[in-house]
Amino acid sequence: MIDDETLDRQLREAVPYIDDDGFTARVIAGLPATRREPQWLRAMIVLGLALLGTGVAYLLSGGVIRQGLIQMADFPIWLLLVFAFGCGLVVGAFAVIFAIRKTPEVRDLTRLDF
Repeated sequence: MIDDETLDRQLREAVPYIDDDGFTARVIAGLPATRREPQWLRAMIVLGLALLGTGVAYLLSGGVIRQGLIQMADFPIWLLLVFAFGCGLVVGAFAVIFAIRKTPEVRDLTRLDF
């Protein structure tokens, strides 16, 4: 297998730069700036859709959710704590897996290509 750095270096070396007398820079400078939507708007849309989905699920359940909550209130507290702890472990495991996948690899400092 070829690693990403070697492949990137080979691709850069394989294609010589063709001087375009600044054409590319002028085209990029002439493009309109990208518009970013506010982050709060995205959060409000997601929150609104989650609330709407929750309301629709409650209405379609026909009171099943209420009965489930009443039954859960009869559970012993130790069982609820075990359930909450288990849910925390599952969510934490997914968070760790996601963080590991998003963390960039540490480069080998003994092989520096300058």
